[in-house]
Amino acid sequence: MMRLHNLRPRPGARHRVKRLGSGESSGHGKTSGKGHKGQKARSGGSIRLGFEGGQMPLIRRLPKRGFNNAAFRATYAIVNLSDLNEFKAGTVVNEELLRESKLVRGDVAGIKILGDGELKHALKIEADKVSESAKAKIEKAGGTITMRESAARKPAAGAGDVDQTAKEPGTVSKSKKKSTTAKAKKKASKKR
Repeated sequence: MMRLHNLRPRPGARHRVKRLGSGESSGHGKTSGKGHKGQKARSGGSIRLGFEGGQMPLIRRLPKRGFNNAAFRATYAIVNLSDLNEFKAGTVVNEELLRESKLVRGDVAGIKILGDGELKHALKIEADKVSESAKAKIEKAGGTITMRESAARKPAAGAGDVDQTAKEPGTVSKSKKKSTTAKAKKKASKKR
């Protein structure tokens, strides 16, 4: 029966302490496991953590953390005109169709059409960006391009609180009207 007084560690879990400097017959004699000479063989001789013998240390070779605009970069899925030839004439080519045909994968901000290759027939293309050469080739083949309204271009939820009347030419917002009338009153009181 197991009791607290007869608990023992598993065989091989505990080892004898390495007794250094107790003669050559100990198995750790002469140099006591430190090898021959050098900085690490001396008493008190040790090398600080991360020191690589004067070589540029790993911590200085690695890129540093912190703010980086790359995290906010919008990545677009690139689709060439040569890839669009697999669709039939008159097909509406949009993101859903491109994903079904495995031409677009993963999380992307939008789709950009590039002009590599020739378009054989007219297609109705919906994309976020189109290169000039691709645009010319699509129109030459009799196709149409519809630019999608990207979610990134739309104003954020809090950004829509701007006074819209101030944007129209020839109109002045209420806050500007108040400031101009207040200035006029101050000038009139100074003249008296």
